[in-house]
Amino acid sequence: MGFILQKMKIRLFTIPNMLTLGNLICGSSAVVALLMHADFELAFWLVVASAVFDFFDGFAARLLKSTSAIGVELDSLADMVSFGLVPAIAMFCLWDLAPASATLPEWARYLTLIIVAFSALRLAKFNIDDTQTTEFCGLPTPANGLFCLSLAMLMAAGEITLCRWAIVTISIGMAYMLISPVRMFALKFKGFGWQGNEIRYSFIAVCILLIALFTRYAVPAIILLYMVVSAIRWAINVSKK
Repeated sequence: MGFILQKMKIRLFTIPNMLTLGNLICGSSAVVALLMHADFELAFWLVVASAVFDFFDGFAARLLKSTSAIGVELDSLADMVSFGLVPAIAMFCLWDLAPASATLPEWARYLTLIIVAFSALRLAKFNIDDTQTTEFCGLPTPANGLFCLSLAMLMAAGEITLCRWAIVTISIGMAYMLISPVRMFALKFKGFGWQGNEIRYSFIAVCILLIALFTRYAVPAIILLYMVVSAIRWAINVSKK
């Protein structure tokens, strides 16, 4: 096996790969926090850390010119855990905190796991779709992960209340957004000028304002804003064509 790896010149422990593994470890820790300790806040911050690692692994790969096929595959595997499995488990566990429903059977909680399946589809599609270099087709998995975990954290803290119907509906709705045809803008700057980056700078400014005003409530509001703005932008572009 060592001879084969050497012949293929596969470098496993590069800086980008180590950052990706950091993403995976944080996601795995979030699973433990949810299933063993029901600690939704810790799980949220671990997913935030995963998102930071996910951002910097790609940045480091481009900066160091060390992109590789194994890095691409490793990134998807890590994202599947941190932004696919973790949000599904978070919504699954929220079921126990929600008021019982006489019209919703107990097995319905397993519908929340649709997030795992659709995250896998989203990531597989992304890996073979070369049109997603400057924008995304469907909601990125990190955005979905942060949205679900932020809701879970707020509900566990008693700051919002979701019924079981809402938990299932949100799970199915977010799962659909992962594979939807809506083109969503990416925060990837080709330059620092205003022209061509208007929507990115404006979105970042609004995000900062929302965080300053609403703190813990800002994350779900930001993700919802991102989806709405992207949907409007996509609909306008479609109508022009």
